[in-house]
Amino acid sequence: MGETVLYVCTTCRRDGDDPEGPRAGARLFDALRVRAEGAVDLRVEPVECLSVCKRPCTVAVAAADRWTYVYGDMDPAVSAEIILAGLAAYAATPDGIVPWRERPTEFKTGVIARIPPFPAPRPFPAGTPEAAE
Repeated sequence: MGETVLYVCTTCRRDGDDPEGPRAGARLFDALRVRAEGAVDLRVEPVECLSVCKRPCTVAVAAADRWTYVYGDMDPAVSAEIILAGLAAYAATPDGIVPWRERPTEFKTGVIARIPPFPAPRPFPAGTPEAAE
């Protein structure tokens, strides 16, 4: 099926975060990294910012030839298992679209964006120098 990548915003801050301690996004990343250790075809990547500061904690899931999803409002203390279950459903689809009724509640209420798969390159029109190559 190919690799699924989970991007986790490590700069997300939630109300009540200890200013001296790790931010909520970093805590979520740590929880996901530990729970996903050894998972086949899943890569958990920290990112500096997903620009969804009003909906912390935020993650994005992407894979080749599949829709990309961005989810927010995740709880760093309890969301890791929920996210991983949602990713398993995502990975089991041919296009990344999990039927609504099969999505975890947190994915239904936390969805921020759905982005189409990256388009295939267009062939160069006949008669252009690029087409001759």
